[in-house]
Amino acid sequence: MKTLQDLSDLTGKKVIVRVDFNVPLDDAGNVRDDKRIRHTIPTLKYLLEAGASQVILMSHVGRPKNNEPNLKTDKIAAKLSELIGEKVAKVDDWGEKGLPDAKVVMLENLRFHPGEKSKDEAEAEAFSKQLAGLADVYVNEAFSNSHRKHASMMLPKLMPGCVGFGVEKEVSAIKKALESPEHPVVAVIGGLKADKLTAINNLLNIADDILVAGALAFTLLKAQGKSMGASKIDDEGLGEMGELVEKMKGNEKIHLPVDCVVADKFAEDASSKDVSVDEVEDGWMALDIGPETVGHYVAKLKEAKTILWFGPIGVFEMEKFSHGTKMIGRTIAESDAVSIVGGGDSASAVEAMGLTDRMTLVSTGGGASLQMIEGKELPAIKILE
Repeated sequence: MKTLQDLSDLTGKKVIVRVDFNVPLDDAGNVRDDKRIRHTIPTLKYLLEAGASQVILMSHVGRPKNNEPNLKTDKIAAKLSELIGEKVAKVDDWGEKGLPDAKVVMLENLRFHPGEKSKDEAEAEAFSKQLAGLADVYVNEAFSNSHRKHASMMLPKLMPGCVGFGVEKEVSAIKKALESPEHPVVAVIGGLKADKLTAINNLLNIADDILVAGALAFTLLKAQGKSMGASKIDDEGLGEMGELVEKMKGNEKIHLPVDCVVADKFAEDASSKDVSVDEVEDGWMALDIGPETVGHYVAKLKEAKTILWFGPIGVFEMEKFSHGTKMIGRTIAESDAVSIVGGGDSASAVEAMGLTDRMTLVSTGGGASLQMIEGKELPAIKILE
C-alpha cells in the first residue's frame, strides 16, 4: 500500500486527511478521551513539516439522527489545536463557502451529510467528489473505519492517496502476524457474538492454539449440548455453531473452558462460585472463566511467540468477574511474544489495566482488525494498493 514516504513533493499542496475522531464526548460536546486524536499527531505534523499549504481533517462522530449539536466537531477542533500547537479552523459548510485561509482545517461531522453512508452510489460519489475537490492529496489515517466503503474512505478513486503512519503500523503488524508469524501462534477469542466464527475458521490455518472465552465460549458449549443455565448466549448465532462443533471433534487446536465463575444475577453484589461447565445450574449465569481454565490458558500463552487477542474473557467491568481478563492481560504483557490486541472491548480492558504500552499493538479498530483476521480485504486499504 502507498505510504506517506511514497508521496512526491508536498510543498504548497492541500492534503485532506480522513481521521477517526469519533471520541467520547460529554453532553456539551467536550472531549472526554483524546487518545484517538493524539494517535494522528505524528502524521499531521509530518504533513505540515513537509510543506503542505493546508491540512484538511474530516471525521465522523457518533451516529447522528438529526445533526445533534453535541455531535458537532467544534470542541474536537479546539482539543486538536491544544495538542498540535496550531490554530485549527472549524468549517460548517465547505460546499457553499469553501475553506478559510488556515493551515489546519476541521470539517463538520461527515455523517451530518447523507452522502457519507449512502447506499445510493450516485449520492455517495457526489459527496466523494465534493470532498476530493477540496485538496490535491488524500491520506487515510482512520484504520478503524477502513473496513467500510463510506464516501470519505473512497476518495483515492478520484485523487492520489496513501495511508498515514498509524494505519501503516496497524496494517503491517496484523499482516505480519497472519502471513509470517513466529510460532507458536496463540489466539485468544472472546466476546459475545458468533461473528467471530469466520475468524476462528481462518485462524485454524495459522494458529497453533485457539483459546475461546467469553459468551462465545459458553454459546459453543451450549451448541455441544451442555446446559449453560441463564448464561448470556448468542441465540441468533447458535445455529451457525454446528459446523465448528463438528470441526472441534478430535481437533486439539481449539480450547474451551472446563470451568467457569457463575453468579445468581448480573450484578457486582451477586453470589458467585466456581463450577465445572458440566454443572451450571438453572438460574445461574457464567460470567468469567474458572481457575482451572485460567491456569490452562496462561500456560499456553507462556509458550507463545505470537499472540492475537480479540474480545473480552468475562465481564471485566465488574471486579468480581474480571480475574480471567486480568490474568490473560498480565500474562500477555509479561510475554516476549509479538502481541496484537484487537480494538473494541479488548482494547478497553487492556487500557483499564494500564497495559497498553506493554503490547506490540493495541488496534484502534475492532471491526477492521477482525476483518483482517477473517482473511478479508479492507476496501479503504485495497484502494490504496
